[in-house]
Amino acid sequence: MPTDPGPVAQSPPPALPLAPVAAGERLQALDALRGIALLGILLSNAPFFSAPLADLGDGVDPALRGLDRWATMAVHVAVRHKFWTVFSLLFGMGFAVMGERAGAAGRDFRPLYLRRSFGLLAIGLAHAWLVWSGDILVTYAACAFLLYALRGLGAATQWRLGLSLYAVPCAFLLLLAGLLALPGVADGDPQAQARGAAERAQAVAAYAHGSYAEATAQRLREFVGLTLSSASIMVPLALGLFLIGAGLARSGVLADPAAHRGLWHRLLWGGLASGAALTAASLAIDPAAYGARLSARTFLASTLHMIGALPLALSLVAAVVLSLARGWRWPRPFIAPGRIALSLYLMQSLVGTWVFYGYGLGLWGRIAPAPLFAAAAGLFVLQLLLAQWWLRRFRFGPAEWLWRAFTYWRLPPWRAARA
Repeated sequence: MPTDPGPVAQSPPPALPLAPVAAGERLQALDALRGIALLGILLSNAPFFSAPLADLGDGVDPALRGLDRWATMAVHVAVRHKFWTVFSLLFGMGFAVMGERAGAAGRDFRPLYLRRSFGLLAIGLAHAWLVWSGDILVTYAACAFLLYALRGLGAATQWRLGLSLYAVPCAFLLLLAGLLALPGVADGDPQAQARGAAERAQAVAAYAHGSYAEATAQRLREFVGLTLSSASIMVPLALGLFLIGAGLARSGVLADPAAHRGLWHRLLWGGLASGAALTAASLAIDPAAYGARLSARTFLASTLHMIGALPLALSLVAAVVLSLARGWRWPRPFIAPGRIALSLYLMQSLVGTWVFYGYGLGLWGRIAPAPLFAAAAGLFVLQLLLAQWWLRRFRFGPAEWLWRAFTYWRLPPWRAARA
């Protein structure tokens, strides 16, 4: 007599292949925010395509007058620091979304994510060494590896740790502002000041008048002297923002905004109020650029301005999420550029360096701030139209396609599906 074999063991379902997310499955709020941030990044970076990175101060040059002063003040108040902060939050959110989708597909997240991070590092190094030394992608790639190491933390722990990491360099900068108030500290070392002036003159000569080879050699020097030396401040800031973004995404607030409307409203109005207060305090203390005049007042003003960027960035995220959830259309034009933001970011650097550097049109230092910002806004409008035209024909931007090919270790479809 045959015995009852019992329940038949069920083999686990086969793992689904991982692939780039289809357009219909993307979170439109993240794409719209990337597009808005892309405009902010361009306006923030525009003056430094024709000025040495050593002059990358924070504030308004007191020598400016008229429309140039008002345009610079508007960009300083509404743009500076806010949009690389938004991009950093979005990176963390994207990390969380990718991890959840990999888990749902039953696939190991590690090789996918590590290849993605190495690909970003390669793109960032090429950008920093060959195009423009004001690159942020290398910092993002370094933080991406650290973010992966912290993937096992819970959502609440991630955003709390993120806030703590972000607070550490902010507190350090506030301490430096206090030290600068001590007698003689702000005066600096005359020899160091002379070296700084010589390095600035070297940068101007290489970029304004030099060949492509001379400009590339200068970019490599600045990568070592500026990018790597600033890592002790930038890495904790960016990693903290990554963790805040990842924690928010994993908490479910992006997937179901209606269920978390109260949180989004608190981020919107609380972030706007606290960020505006910090920015107003910065302007009240000293709106002048500390790069031009180092003092305790200018350094404190700059630090408060930077700290205020996080609540304002969260307020913008909340505004876009709530607007799209309510069916409002104003964020929608930014979705297309947001889908190919990496390609457009690289394009901005290529156009900016070609226009201003000596191996291009050579307009270094010849365009005043007001027309410069107007030209930057015009370039973004062209990019917005280009993105819409491109995505009607192709699935990805050129840089996104290469990045995804390396990430998924196969060539993704290039042409857009015909309706």
